[in-house]
Amino acid sequence: MTTDFLISRPNPELLSIVIPFYNEEELVPLLRPELTAFLDKSPYRCEVIAVNDGSSDRTIELLVDWGRRDPRIKVISLSRNFGHQYASTAGIDHATGDAIVLIDADLQDPLEVIHQMVEQYRKGYDVVCGQRVTRSGEGIFKRASAWFFYRSMRFLFLKSLPPDVGDFRLMSGRCVESLKAMRELHRFLRGMVAWVGYPQTCVQYERRPRAAGKTKYPLRKMLRLAWTAAVSFSALPLRLSFAGGGIMALLALEETIRALVAHFSGRTVEGWTSLMVVLCLSNAVLMILVGILGEYVGRIYEECKGRPLYVIADTWNLDHPSGQQRIERSLADAGSR
Repeated sequence: MTTDFLISRPNPELLSIVIPFYNEEELVPLLRPELTAFLDKSPYRCEVIAVNDGSSDRTIELLVDWGRRDPRIKVISLSRNFGHQYASTAGIDHATGDAIVLIDADLQDPLEVIHQMVEQYRKGYDVVCGQRVTRSGEGIFKRASAWFFYRSMRFLFLKSLPPDVGDFRLMSGRCVESLKAMRELHRFLRGMVAWVGYPQTCVQYERRPRAAGKTKYPLRKMLRLAWTAAVSFSALPLRLSFAGGGIMALLALEETIRALVAHFSGRTVEGWTSLMVVLCLSNAVLMILVGILGEYVGRIYEECKGRPLYVIADTWNLDHPSGQQRIERSLADAGSR
């Protein structure tokens, strides 16, 4: 991690804390007193960007009530469930602080670690990641798969990706501006922040068990995120496809020689089993290679549509009104006439 040319800076005049929510009605009452106490005791002014990612429970009601009682809580409600990476992007896009902290709502990442991140920010680091020393409440499979994922990503695709680091991190204003310029549809924020560069460091902490509810990242979503990370930052799967094709070509050449030998020796029937095995294997590999190529082509097709990353339905306590608030204001103006 780069340590050259660090320029110290004061505390941020405003620190934005971005928190995505999806069906977290059990967590909001637990998070609210802890986060309020943190905001009250903070030596720097803070705002919270709470993003409701299309929750189907009472999450948005609890967030709006919180925002009405505390103007520091700014609420964004998306029109549907877009996913964690997009909800986080929406919060980052609407944060106005000199530095931004991205953190989950499950209270697994201690809020006190933010102060340690700000200390590194003051030293001149633009990105300060929370690095997990322990992962309480997670099974052996989850810990092992996370360990393998980060090491393989660093080895194969993105060497600058720090190990054992999730989305919990602090980013400076100039890093966030660079990140906002990256409007790719298939998003892996951890890799995108690492790709942007700037001086980066980590602070270590012990991760707590989830305070309530269930994780919103089951194995299926974790595998999808891993695949997005792999194909978004490297063409290595395509190159591996080429290598696989080369191996199959060598096998085909070997079987061709075997077939010719069998033919001239009068033993053509005996080679039927090996021929069928190679034929089935080559067809299977061919389909896999076409599937990998189709994945890249499909992503190109989706990017070419130019659709927005997310759609905002309503906002509260933000400076600019949401669509619903504009409609209500227009109706009120019409009634006054």
